[in-house]
Amino acid sequence: MATELATTPTPPAPAAPEVPRRGAVSAAVLPVAGVIVAVAIWWAITAVFDVQAIILPAPDQVVSAFLALRAEMLAQTWSTATAVMIGFGMSALVGVLIGGAIAASRPIERMVQPLLVAFNAVPKVALAPLLLIWLGYGRMPVLAMAFMVCFFPIVLATATGLTSTPADLAELARSMDASRGQLFRWIRLPAALPQIFVGFKIAMPLAVIGVVVGEMQYGESGLGMIIVQTSGQADTASAFAAITLLAVVSVVLYYALVVIERLALPWVAATTSAR
Repeated sequence: MATELATTPTPPAPAAPEVPRRGAVSAAVLPVAGVIVAVAIWWAITAVFDVQAIILPAPDQVVSAFLALRAEMLAQTWSTATAVMIGFGMSALVGVLIGGAIAASRPIERMVQPLLVAFNAVPKVALAPLLLIWLGYGRMPVLAMAFMVCFFPIVLATATGLTSTPADLAELARSMDASRGQLFRWIRLPAALPQIFVGFKIAMPLAVIGVVVGEMQYGESGLGMIIVQTSGQADTASAFAAITLLAVVSVVLYYALVVIERLALPWVAATTSAR
């Protein structure tokens, strides 16, 4: 007697549980949490130790001072941010050109590099009186100070990136009879861009520092001028409001640069290991 073997269908494998993407949430929540913790500690110090406002104003006093001068503060914030972007743009353009020249020629590197190191070692504040003589009051010495402060990191990062091309890629391009221009365009420059952006990200906060130093010395506008004026009037809360706005400008411009890097270099995130 034949027995029929009934085959039972194999049940489908259970779907793998979806892993929530926490990276985007952490990127938005953790910085805000850090700011909240810092403000809470600041507030606790002023309350527990009963610190006078002229020494360290409480966060609510800083907010009140900002609201009292809101229009002026926002106008001077825009003036400072504009000067930072112009000074950074000038230093990025000139720094990339000089860094490329250093990477392209060993004689140029040996001739220029000691001068750049010596110039970078000079305290820029020591040049403030000379900038006042050369350029007078106003926007030009402020831009010059920003340029001098953030110029060297861009030159160094550009030269380092262009001279650190992977040897196997360069040999592959030469084996395919690539010209020197083609080697630069398709191999050396793309390989150097991550390092160049590292120099940009180092230079951006330095540009903010340079602009503020210039505004404090001989500026006719900007948050640096506000800090000098309010500090001279013992209005520490308004000075702290201006300092807070400077921090906001620096953070916004830095992360704008990070976004530009991710959009311009999408292959970097795909070819590097994540933490």
